[in-house]
Parts: sequence; C-alpha cells; structure tokens
Amino acid sequence: MAKTKTAFFCQNCGTQYAKWVGQCSSCKEWNTIVEEVLERKPAKSWQSENKPITSNKPRAVTEIGAGKEMRIPTGDAELDRVLGGGLVPGSLTLIGGEPGIGKSTLMLQTALQLPLRVLYVSGEESQRQIAMRAERLGNLSENCFILTETNTARIFSEIESLGPELVVVDSIQTLHSDYLEAGAGSISQIRECTAELISFAKQSQIPVILIGHITKDGNIAGPKILEHMVDTVLQFEGDRNYLFRILRALKNRFGSTAELGIYEMKGSGLRQVANPSEILISNQNERLSGTAVAATLEGMRPLLIEIQALVSSAVYGTPQRSATGFPARRLNMLLAVLEKRAGFKLAAKDVFLNVTGGIQVDDPAIDLAVLAAILSSNADIALEGGYCFAAEVGLAGEIRPVPRIEQRIGEASRLGFKTIFVSAKASLPKTPQKIEVRKVSKVEELVRALFG
Repeated sequence: MAKTKTAFFCQNCGTQYAKWVGQCSSCKEWNTIVEEVLERKPAKSWQSENKPITSNKPRAVTEIGAGKEMRIPTGDAELDRVLGGGLVPGSLTLIGGEPGIGKSTLMLQTALQLPLRVLYVSGEESQRQIAMRAERLGNLSENCFILTETNTARIFSEIESLGPELVVVDSIQTLHSDYLEAGAGSISQIRECTAELISFAKQSQIPVILIGHITKDGNIAGPKILEHMVDTVLQFEGDRNYLFRILRALKNRFGSTAELGIYEMKGSGLRQVANPSEILISNQNERLSGTAVAATLEGMRPLLIEIQALVSSAVYGTPQRSATGFPARRLNMLLAVLEKRAGFKLAAKDVFLNVTGGIQVDDPAIDLAVLAAILSSNADIALEGGYCFAAEVGLAGEIRPVPRIEQRIGEASRLGFKTIFVSAKASLPKTPQKIEVRKVSKVEELVRALFG
C-alpha cells in the first residue's frame, strides 16, 4: 500500500518546503507554512476494498436531466426554510456561531426529532454530558447515536458499521486525520478532515452537518477555503443577553440565501418563532413618547420592530450619540438631516437609539421610523396608536421608496396597525388594503403629519 506523502507550503506565496519553518524565506511572512497532502493511500476507511470504484464520464447537459433535488425534512420549520426545504442527500452543511449561542443545542435537538438514524459525533463533550442535555431537551430518541471521537479513521469505521442516514460533527476543529502530523485545529488538519468528509458525503449520499468555531472577528475559524468547500454555510447569531437567535444562510448551493429562521432560547431548548413581529414589538395600547414601529425585511421575511429613542439635554460639553442595533454613522446622518432640512436644533442634545429585541438591523427602510421616534422624544409627545413606518430618508430630506413594500404593508395590516407611512414615489399594490397608506415626500411633511 502506498505511503502518504506530505509537504509544507506557504499559504501566502505558495513556496514549498521540506519541513516546517516559522518564516517564509520568499515572502518573509510569519506562521504561514502549513502541511498538505501530496499523495495519499488509495483506500478509504469508509470504503470496502471489495466495492468497485465507479468512474465518471463526460455527459451532455441535455442527457443529465435537472430533476428536482430530493430533500430530507428536518422536522424544524425554521431550519428547513433556511436550507431551502430540507437537507439534500450527499450535502455538507457548515454552521458557525459564537460560543454558547446554541449551535450544539440546535443540532442535537434536530438529531433527536428526526425519524432517521443519526450519528452525533462529539469531540468536545462526553457521552454522559450529551445525554444530560438530551434529557433536558425532553426528547430522547432511539435513532440518535452518540460517538465521542476525534480521529477521522475511527469515525468512518463506526459509520460503516452503524450505517447512519445523517452525520453531525461537533466540531470540525476538534477532528484530526492520520494523514497529517499537525495538531487538531490547525489549518491543514481542518482542510484535510473536511476534504475526507466531503468525499464520504458525495460517495455515500449521506448528508453531513459540521459545527464550526468562529474567531474573535466573527469569521469561521480555519482557512477561508473551508467555506468554499462545503455546500451550505449557516450563521447562528444573537446576543446571549437576549432570548432570540437568528439563523441565516451565508451560502447555499441548493436554495436561497435570503431566508432566515428565528428561535427563542428557553430552558427546554430552542423554540421556533413562527410570528416574530408580535414578540419584537411591545403592547400597542401603551402610548409612550420616543417609540415608533418600523416595517423591515430580514431576507425575504417581513418583520415589525420597535424603535426607541431618547433625546435629552447634554450634561457634558460634547453631546452623546449612541445606537444599539442600528449603525451609529447612519444615526448621525439622520440627525444632520433633521438639523438642516427640518430646522430641529439637536446639536446640543444627547440622542440614544435602541432596537428592541437585541437584533441588528441595517435595512434603510427603518430610517423614517428612526426620525419619528427622535421627533417624538424631542417633543415628548407620543405618536398616535397604530402608526407604522417604511421608507428611506435621503440627505436632501426626501423620503425614498424601499423594495417589497407590498409585503411590509401586508405584515403591518395583519398585525392590526391602522396607518403606515411610505414614500410618495412608492408603487403601491392595486389590491385594496385594510390599512391606511399615507404618502410623504419630505421630512417636513412627516413632521406636519405627526404633530400638525
């Protein structure tokens, strides 16, 4: 049997070395030398040597046939929505997120509720720890098997004997291959282990889900090529101080990347949030100054969120500008528009802005709601009940239209709002709506409409 041959290459310039060195002599970069496999053993641990190896031949596109992809429903409506309808056989899915955000809980919860035979491979927790978490989730399943192993050869050996229909690996940074001498978590080991899992998934048509760590910058740990190798990249995000978690697709070869799923973290696991708008906005009967509701879009999903603003006299010499869940630079721009175009003197006042629910929003469609909340707090006058806003504000003080206005209006109408403010240039749906649509073209018109 042939021996595995490896060499060391610089990740920056590609220079080859016979052994590891700290600095590349060609580009003078430090810690860029990694070990890579040049020639490996022909037999794989998950392949029986008696099985013939099928060779692919070129075929015309018209002969192949682009039938609809088979999907494996996960039993989680939010996860299926983000994946595009479920798991595709033979696909490799990578899910990343901050420590403690709930990645392992989501994957274990999915593995327990599937009617398929699932192998959950953990390199971070013992079998007893995972069993305690499964008991806390309250959904013990005889189809879910737990394996605590980090060596890929032994993992594939157990897969061949068990015959699972889904494999979950927690996490890819803990695995190591016998082909390389580098330690687990290194760039070369992550790439090699992922390549072995991809080869296994494509040949066996068994979907594989990988859990990945992220760096302090928020990127998935390991080489950037890792995200190019897999079929789907999911990001599980949220603030640990809040209950809500958002699952979004950064890459999806089998579906759209515009969908997202929303969960609520509870003691018994993650609960699917079918209607997040009712949770993200407070009781509409309470009329408080400085609050406004915006109709935004997260991917293809319309959401109503509450914007809170507080305008007060500056205690110190320099006024404070603070925004939570909203870009601070955009807040400064909107304040400048109010100062220049509407004549409001806010240069000597502190302005604080908050998006409730702990979510991050960068949709320009909430600009009008931000202005309404700031004006309401500055005048200390609560807005009329049932008001909603969906428009962008330009530097000239004009109110600009936003895309998919029909979905925004429909979501506001479904939740019982009476009036929605949109741009005068917005193309409204021809079908009659149960909600009053008021058009405004400039910031001055918005001020007159709200406060007379």
